[in-house]
This record gives sequence, C-alpha cells and structure tokens, in this order.
Amino acid sequence: MEIAGYVASIFIGIALGLIGGGGSILTVPMLVYLFRIDAVLATAYSLFIVGATSVVGSFSYFIKGLVNVKTAVIFGIPSIVAVYFTRAYIVPAIPHEILAVGEFVITKNILLMLLFAVLMIVASYSMIKKTKHHQEKVAKKQQFNYPLILIEGIVVGILTGLVGAGGGFLIIPALVILSKLPMKEAVGTSLVIIAAKSLIGFLGENSETPMDYLFLAKVTAFAIFGIFIGMALSKKIDGAKLKPIFGWFVLIMGIYIIIKETILQ
Repeated sequence: MEIAGYVASIFIGIALGLIGGGGSILTVPMLVYLFRIDAVLATAYSLFIVGATSVVGSFSYFIKGLVNVKTAVIFGIPSIVAVYFTRAYIVPAIPHEILAVGEFVITKNILLMLLFAVLMIVASYSMIKKTKHHQEKVAKKQQFNYPLILIEGIVVGILTGLVGAGGGFLIIPALVILSKLPMKEAVGTSLVIIAAKSLIGFLGENSETPMDYLFLAKVTAFAIFGIFIGMALSKKIDGAKLKPIFGWFVLIMGIYIIIKETILQ
C-alpha cells in the first residue's frame, strides 16, 4: 500500500503538469486510504504537498508572463487569511464526535472526508463538462468586481483550510469571470494563489498530532517528480482531451469515499 501511495504521488504530479490542475484533489484520499493517515492530519499534509507542487507548476507560467500579479494579490489576500484562520482556529474547534444517528457516529474525520467527497464531485463536473475556450483577441482593460472577489477568496480559503485541496476548479472560473483574465493567464495566476494560500495555511496548522516531516518531504518529492513528467508529456499529449477522463475518475472516487465513510464503516 505504501508503494502504491508513492506511485499515486507521482500520478498526482503528472496530472498537475499535464492538465494544469485538478491533481491535488486526489492528495487527501491518497494519504488517508493508501498511507492510512488520520483525515485531519492528511488535510494538513495535503496543504504542504499542494502548495509545494503548485510553486513548481506555476514557474513555467511565470516565465511565459502568464501570471497576473495584481490579480493574485487581490484574490489571494482574503483567501490566505481565511485558510490560515481555518487551520489555526476552526479545524481544532470541531469536536471529535459531531452527531450520532443510531449506531452510526459522524466523527470529525468522517465529516471532513464527506465534505471532501462533495468537493470532488463538484470538481469532477467542471472537468467533465465541455468548455468553450473563446480567447478575446482584443485586449480589454482588466476589471475587478471587488466585493465578489473578496467573498470568493474567503469561501475558497475556508474550503482549502477544511479539506486541504487547492480549489483551482473554483479559482479559475472566478478569475475569468470576475477579473476578466484569459484562460491561460487564469490558470497560471491560480497556481500562484494556490501555492501561497496552501503553504501559509500549513504554517497556521494547530494540530496536536506530531508531523512526520521526512514522510511529507518524500511524498512531495515524488509529486514534484511527477510534475516534470507531466510537463514533458504535455508537449506530446493534449491535456485538455484527458481532462474529462480524469474528471470521471475524480467523480468515481468522490462517490466511493461517500460509500466508504457511511455504508462500509
């Protein structure tokens, strides 16, 4: 199972390098089901892994000038504050046992995994549906819908803090719609935002469980190795065509987690 976990880490990196995001959504299930790590600790580990891989993934976009720094700052600040606050105060405040329905007890771990599963299902829809990539040929002056950007940034930050996922599937449409960014620039800017808020959220971790930093470094290294494989493959394979297939896989995983955490307990 441990070997399968490291192989899965590489696969997550490949997905990020090949399709430009979405791979991080599998990080928590990999840590919980393959490495048998506690769900709360897994979300903390995921923040670091997602943050580190996003730093590497965003580098090529930055070199090509596809990162809008102003947008990253405006969207990123409320998101970073929200994720830090969530990891430092909200997650530790969630009681270990939340609700009992007969003999079935909804624990903190089960709640986080169910929330994560719902997020996976929502994310899978954005990957599966056919999107119309109509790039604007005439450059328009960038506009910011500040109230909606603030709200979106806070919501994404809280979700990231709770489940440890990057939330690129929420950030990218927000950047396109609310900040009027072209799609490629939205992807590059999204990776920078994900990197910053995930790593700062990890610093805000307030877990009583001691962390295995050597293990965390190994998994992150395998994921980063996968990114370079994904980037190399992206020159030969159209990642956009693989995205719906990956979306269906994420959907199946989301449904499996719900069944595993409720029926198969």
